[in-house]
Amino acid sequence: MDNYKAYHTAASDRILLILKTKGPLSTSTAARELGITAEGARQQLQRLAEEGWVVFESISRGVGRPSLVWSLSDKGNRRFPDTHAELTVQLIQTIREVLGDEALGKVIASREGQSLLKYYEKIKTEEGLEAKVARFAALRSADGYLAEYRPDGEGFIMIENHCPICAAANACHDICRVELQTFQQIFKEWGTIERVDHVLEGARHCAYRIMPH
Repeated sequence: MDNYKAYHTAASDRILLILKTKGPLSTSTAARELGITAEGARQQLQRLAEEGWVVFESISRGVGRPSLVWSLSDKGNRRFPDTHAELTVQLIQTIREVLGDEALGKVIASREGQSLLKYYEKIKTEEGLEAKVARFAALRSADGYLAEYRPDGEGFIMIENHCPICAAANACHDICRVELQTFQQIFKEWGTIERVDHVLEGARHCAYRIMPH
């Protein structure tokens, strides 16, 4: 369900965005996503590979020619911003060294408290859990997370295809812990939320299962 905001419009950026949100794709699948011929997709992907934006591997699936499967390179992943990464990491390290972990925890909690108020005030006006999840995904996308959602049994899965604060989260894992607690606080009136995929644990994206009470 493509309900995240697409930030790039050029043909090459469309390909990078699709690989970012859909994961590794074959040439034919990329062509379908782009709405162009397989040959057109192959040419664009090869050009991006030559420029270092994407990489590919040859995968054999039984009889016939091996298929090329394309994915973002490290350079391609850096095309999606990690918000003020270097400065943020330096600030985290400085607070930890000068004021200690307890002070750092208070700073993180304060930041998440502000996020809670911002999200909650906009979500609470929506009618029904799906509308609230859809609004939440839209708000997260506006903050750079390329979020989308889909039905999952009686509830929903929300996927964040990009983390604009990944460097900060790697430097301080409490950011992710407190963020999840904030999400749970936001939705406590209407349901439960748990993290089912986590970038810091090796997943391609972060994902959350949201279930009604």
